[in-house]
Formats: sequence, C-alpha cells, structure tokens
Amino acid sequence: MRVVTGRAKGRKLKSVPGIGTRPITDRAKSALFSILGDGVVGARFLDLFAGTGQVGIEALSRGAAEAVFVERSPAALRTIRENLALTGLTGSARVVRADVFAFLRREPEPFDYIYIAPPQYQGLWAATLQAIDAAPGWLAPEGRAIAQIHPREYQDLLLRHLVLVDRRRYGGVMLCFYASE
Repeated sequence: MRVVTGRAKGRKLKSVPGIGTRPITDRAKSALFSILGDGVVGARFLDLFAGTGQVGIEALSRGAAEAVFVERSPAALRTIRENLALTGLTGSARVVRADVFAFLRREPEPFDYIYIAPPQYQGLWAATLQAIDAAPGWLAPEGRAIAQIHPREYQDLLLRHLVLVDRRRYGGVMLCFYASE
C-alpha cells in the first residue's frame, strides 16, 4: 500500500493490524483518482469507514484542501494518524473518532467528495448512502459520493436526492458514483 502520486508519491502506508479493514487495491485507487482528475485539487474530501486512511491521504497528496477521516476503531485511528505523519499531510487532515452513522446525524457540512468503504456484505454502503440522501447538505453541488463495494453487493437503491451516475469494476472492487439530482 502506497501513495500513488502527488506530494507524498511513493510513500508506503501502514496497514491496520488484524483483519478488520479491506484496503482498496492500487489499481482501483489509481482508476478512481484518474476518474476524479483535477477535481480533487482544492476539494473537501470525506473518507467514511476510513480504515488506513489511504484514500483520503491520496486525495490530500493530489491537492485536496482538506480531508476528514471518520473511523471508530482505535487501531485504525492510530494507523490513520501514523500514515498522515509519514506522508507529512497532517496539517490538512481532521481525524474524527465516531461511528459513521452518528457522524452523519450531525449538522451537515458540504464535501466535494464522500468516499464510502465499509466492511463488506453488511449492507453498510447502502445504509450510508441512504443517510447522506436523507441529509443532502453533506454533498456539495456538483459533488460525488463514491461507494467501494464488492460487485456481488451491488443493488439498485431507492434514493430521493442522489442518482447513480457511473459504476466501474476492477476485479473484486466496484466503485459506484452518485451525484445530487
């Protein structure tokens, strides 16, 4: 696991001890940021179920103005802080110890990108998108919510404010892109 490009290019990131996280593959991460392109520069990035923090860290390395990492696991929180220190990107980061659903019940603040990568096969990706849909102030105009799931998890969702605009598969990783209607 490493930072693909930007200010922290090539820096190796630490993994969370144990089996509780599923880091995105370098192939899928490179494809994700290729799709997002220069839109990341100056953006606000929300990394939900942040795990190692590698997606938010990649966004910061590529010029995001801020990344907020939401995670509840103490081991993952330690790893995120260590990875931010290793990459020198701590100054633009905010690490929040919270349950994602409790966090999303707060007063919404708009983010340009919301990345959702929960534990697999528990329906958490759908529940997270439904929570964001219920409080549309989380997503900035022209923003995107991106869910990282296993392709077998995919299902059409009934959403009022969000619409699926793209879906890409990279082996065992599917990225689903949602925008405001």
